[in-house]
Amino acid sequence: MSKTDPELHWSKPKGMLPNSRFPLLVYRGAVAGGGVEAVRTRLRANSWLNNWQYPGVYTYPHFHSTTHECLAVATGWMELELFGRGGIRVRVEAGDIVVMPAGVSHMMVGQSDDIMMVGGYPDGRDWDNMQEDHLTEEGRRAAAKRIMMLPIPSRDPVTGEPMQQWIDTPSSVDAELNDFRDGLDPV
Repeated sequence: MSKTDPELHWSKPKGMLPNSRFPLLVYRGAVAGGGVEAVRTRLRANSWLNNWQYPGVYTYPHFHSTTHECLAVATGWMELELFGRGGIRVRVEAGDIVVMPAGVSHMMVGQSDDIMMVGGYPDGRDWDNMQEDHLTEEGRRAAAKRIMMLPIPSRDPVTGEPMQQWIDTPSSVDAELNDFRDGLDPV
């Protein structure tokens, strides 16, 4: 695996969580040494905008239905729980960048005292805050439909190249998600 080959983490719908057919990408050491300005500059150079700076991410499970998200570790380390309660845990450190497909549940479950994150969204899209504990069935269906209509970002936030890992992802039909898709429409 080269410096620009990310770790791939796969999910499927789980309960009220849509998760994603696209893999979550973790780029280790994407920005050597991290730093707020260095990671923000990398995201902006690759059109991942609407940037924020925050000491971690929310400590409750949530996902976004209006955009994909990029989480860049500027300083410290953080442990994320992904794909819903009891899902996998991934530790990221200064210089690592996580590319989170829309619909993927995530929350911070551990961190260093000096954790600082910089986030961004493809072409500066705006984000929402969907929480499994507050979703109704109608809200779940609407969120999943919004997620499925999102385009693949034109550029990878780390490399600036096309997002080949997502381009090569099987379609929802080939990923055996037809029943999930059909279940989103009113009966």
